[in-house]
Amino acid sequence: MTQYLNDAVNSISESIRIDSSLARPQAGMPFGKGAFECLNHFLSLASEMGFETKNYDNYIGEVIFGAGDDFAILCHLDVVPAGTGWKVPPFEGLVSDGKIWGRGATDDKGPAFAALYALKMLKDEGFVPHKTIKLIVGCNEECGWKCIEYYETVNRLPEVGFSPDANFPVIYAEKGILQIRLHYPVKSGLFTYMKGGERANMVCDSCGVRPVTVDRQKSRKLKLSFENGKFFYHGKSAHASTPEEGDNAILPILTMFREDESVLRVIEDLFEDKKGLTQLADETGNLTLSPDMIHYRKGFLAVVCDIRYPATMTLAQIMEAVDRFGVKYEVIHHQSPIYNDKNGPLISTLRSVFEEYTDQKCEPIAIGGGTYARALKNGAAFGPEIAGDVPVAHQPNEFITIDRIELMMNVYKEAIKRLTR
Repeated sequence: MTQYLNDAVNSISESIRIDSSLARPQAGMPFGKGAFECLNHFLSLASEMGFETKNYDNYIGEVIFGAGDDFAILCHLDVVPAGTGWKVPPFEGLVSDGKIWGRGATDDKGPAFAALYALKMLKDEGFVPHKTIKLIVGCNEECGWKCIEYYETVNRLPEVGFSPDANFPVIYAEKGILQIRLHYPVKSGLFTYMKGGERANMVCDSCGVRPVTVDRQKSRKLKLSFENGKFFYHGKSAHASTPEEGDNAILPILTMFREDESVLRVIEDLFEDKKGLTQLADETGNLTLSPDMIHYRKGFLAVVCDIRYPATMTLAQIMEAVDRFGVKYEVIHHQSPIYNDKNGPLISTLRSVFEEYTDQKCEPIAIGGGTYARALKNGAAFGPEIAGDVPVAHQPNEFITIDRIELMMNVYKEAIKRLTR
């Protein structure tokens, strides 16, 4: 096991050194050079291990092991942008203090390689699966799922499988995901520029404004900095499904102009939830509302919001609630929720394997995050995070512990064996 673990750590570190965040497309590189290099690094390693591999025009690839009905392990190699606030280099793959540091360590390069090395251990032991295991690695999970869409044009997704891209013990339900752009009219003469946020699924960590009238006292009170003719607030990013774990930089910038009714309306709707959207709830939790991007143009503030809604609710119910804002909007992205039987064979098997390796008795859980599992007819997210972990996905100083890599390799190995024998 020691050599497998050492090799996995080295492979994860190598992958982190490749910035695979979405970039401008190039010839044969639909998501940019970094995603292209990252996918080919992964598939080349799998090929060296003796696995059959397929690369679908650098959108997505797969590692194939066994024969029979298909079984999927769905991972992704793309990452969100590094953002600000790092104390270690985000793309160096530093290994220190028992951790691998860098963007993608937890989400989702670490788990992807843990799954690959689990397959290698099974292969080296002589295990012969009675199903065709397809370890599918996409390059556009964080921003649109075009990799999955492309796969479905050239192949057929398996119906059953898991995605190591969320939490243990096992995820039985994922909330629906709705991203919308709202257009709020604002009074002229307040500011000539306002912009913040990098991705719809990341809490905004930096926002800037150029006010028409400068109020230095208010800016100091709000802890704004003055840079290149603009005021900025630098907050803390987090995953949009857990906005409370971040420090949204948009709010302090808007607060500079709270006395104006048109700006106050934005604050009350999107940050103070005066329309009550976050009161919508079921057993999978409350609706979350995260205003993650803002841009001022021609008398309007365009605000991109990420909404994660309860898994038993319909899109129509959520759109009815969005209509309460009373402003023009458009839907940017939507993914329906998933809701699995807690006692079905997939969830039960994954849960039991985790319990055996950790000596923990636990219940399947629901999350607000969206994983590739929802691309499957019967799919579940399975690891890598455990209750009590410091949240690191989409945040500065992302890391994964080497102990967690070892646990994942063992758990995934046993789970794959039980589900494909």
